[in-house]
Amino acid sequence: MSILIDRDQGISSPALVPAEADLARDHSGAELTIGLINNMPDPALKATERQFMKLLQAAAGPRRIRFHCFSLPSVMRSPEAKWHVESEYSDLSDLKRQKFDGLIVTGAEPVAPELDQEPCWRDLTDLVDWAKTNTRSTIWSCLAAHAAVLHLDGIERRRLDAKCSGIYDCAKVTDHWLTGDAPSPLKISHSRLNELCADDLAARGYQLLTTSPEAGVDIFAKQLGSQFVFFQGHPEYDALSLEREYLRDISRFLAGQCDTYPALPIGYFDAETEQSLLRFEQRARVERRPGLSVELPDRTLRQDNAAGAAATAIFKNWLHYLSQGARRSLRR
Repeated sequence: MSILIDRDQGISSPALVPAEADLARDHSGAELTIGLINNMPDPALKATERQFMKLLQAAAGPRRIRFHCFSLPSVMRSPEAKWHVESEYSDLSDLKRQKFDGLIVTGAEPVAPELDQEPCWRDLTDLVDWAKTNTRSTIWSCLAAHAAVLHLDGIERRRLDAKCSGIYDCAKVTDHWLTGDAPSPLKISHSRLNELCADDLAARGYQLLTTSPEAGVDIFAKQLGSQFVFFQGHPEYDALSLEREYLRDISRFLAGQCDTYPALPIGYFDAETEQSLLRFEQRARVERRPGLSVELPDRTLRQDNAAGAAATAIFKNWLHYLSQGARRSLRR
């Protein structure tokens, strides 16, 4: 499945194909081919497609983008999600038969205690090796970033004492084309149980681009034939992504699927909402039952979390980098 994206084209689903009249319009700027390897868990599968498509559309400027969706076959799916992938996505074998300027690889929900025991480990590492010489740049997100550095340089992630969840102020620590013109600090969503340490990455030649005192390393990079970019966070998340995850984790606790009640996402809800959610947590610990989730209080997000501005700036710079390579290829 391939979608052509331009600034004027609305996006509602990955199955949306522009009309011939749209394809015939004159566009300035390079056309780029970008693949999304979407390994996010089933509840976030379609949202992730929309988030990246809208983000690329906002950052594209005059460029046209041919956007292909894939998913690793080893990622476990429900029947409904499997049907969606099989009917709407391109087959992963098509990836190696086409030329891609850029690739975005998302994480997956962990199911094993160690990364190299994950069902998708072999597919992910094969993809890392392929992307080094077959893309101009590849973005590795969250678990995919952790898997890539473990495969490339043996860097082990470390388990956090508590989940890192929230919107964090991330400061630029290096001048780099990826973060040029991005707001400072960058507000980036993080949602993870593990981390990569700055000293481990720097010791093996990775360039740290943005960090947060609370969340640690945010964005880092390494040139490996392809320019590899790594996100420990989720700049693509929309305003409600962290709320959906928080509510999912509450439901799992109430249903007895996990023993830990989720902490409030940092810097996300307004003060009144935080207090009402903390009161609900106290009640949930006493009255723990699945049906209690329908009595969750109303929620309001903070008004100063303009996380999308940072994401658009980052992806605008990334597309510009890809376009420079595309223009050089055309001149040859």
